[in-house]
Amino acid sequence: MTIESILVLLVIGAIAGWLAGKLIKGGGFGLAGNIVVGIIGAIIGQFVFGLLGVSAGGLVGTIVMATVGAAILLFIVGLVKK
Repeated sequence: MTIESILVLLVIGAIAGWLAGKLIKGGGFGLAGNIVVGIIGAIIGQFVFGLLGVSAGGLVGTIVMATVGAAILLFIVGLVKK
């Protein structure tokens, strides 16, 4: 991985984590928390979109996929916490 791809990964993770935090819990988790949630969400989103046969292309598609995955992650964490 190049430095540029790592930076893009971190930015997409931060955006996706923040958006998922707004959708599910009503707030963000700080920069580091948003990045972690977003990166794990991207992995989950890629798996779910692959199962559904949907491909996300481009920057916006990747952010949407990561956000959906992060929202799924936060939903499951919320269920486990209860």
